[in-house]
Amino acid sequence: MPAIDDLKNRTTPVFSADDVTVLFVLGGPGAGKGTQCERLVASYGFTHLSAGDLLRAEQNRAGSEYGELIKDYIKNGLIVPMEVTIALLENAMRDAMNAAAENKDTTITNDTSATKNTTLKGKFLIDGFPRKFDQAVKFEEAVCPAKFVLFYDCPEEEMERRLLERGKTSGREDDNAESIRKRFRTFIETSMPVIDYYEKQNRVVRIRANVPPDDVFRATQAELVKRLGDNF
Repeated sequence: MPAIDDLKNRTTPVFSADDVTVLFVLGGPGAGKGTQCERLVASYGFTHLSAGDLLRAEQNRAGSEYGELIKDYIKNGLIVPMEVTIALLENAMRDAMNAAAENKDTTITNDTSATKNTTLKGKFLIDGFPRKFDQAVKFEEAVCPAKFVLFYDCPEEEMERRLLERGKTSGREDDNAESIRKRFRTFIETSMPVIDYYEKQNRVVRIRANVPPDDVFRATQAELVKRLGDNF
C-alpha cells in the first residue's frame, strides 16, 4: 500500500488516462451499483473495485494500522479519511494490472531475455467513490483521471426497502434502519456536491435506477457506447 504521506504530497497521477480507464460509480446506498457493476464486468472485462468492500476487508485484516479507525467510521455512518481509501484503491488497481500483465507475459513469450512491457493497462469501475469533493480531486490528482461518473439515481424509499431486505441475510452491521438513514444523510450532504461538480464538466451519466435491473443495464450499455465507443 502506498505511504499515506507520499500520497498526500503527490501532484502527478501515477497512472495515465491513456492506458487506464476509470469510471466512478455513484448512487445512494441500495441504488443497485453492485448489481450493475457485476454485469459490466461480465460483459466488458472491467475490474470492479468497491471502496466499501476494500475498507471492510482492511478493517478485518490482521495487523492493519487502520482497522479500528475504519471500523469506527463505518459504524457511525461517517466517511473514512480519504488518504486511507485512495491508498487502498491505488493498491488494488496496481495489483489487478500487475496480475494481468504477468498473465499476458506468460502467454506471449517464454523468452526470458525479451524486454518486458512495463506499461500498466486496465479498466476499472470504482464503486461508491468518490463520496466527497476532496476525494474526487485528490484521486484524479494523485492516481488517475476518471472518464466520467455513472450515477444510479434512485428514490430514498426504494433504497431503504432494498437495504432492509438485504440486511436479513447480508450480515453487514450497517444494514439496519438507523445506520441506513445515517448513510442517506451522509450521501446527500457529501456525495451530491460531487455529482454537481462533474455535471458541470459534462462528466456525469445519470441512470434511472428504480426500474428492473435489465432496464438499468440496457440504459448503462447505451451510455457507455455513446461515451466510449463500440470497442472500449
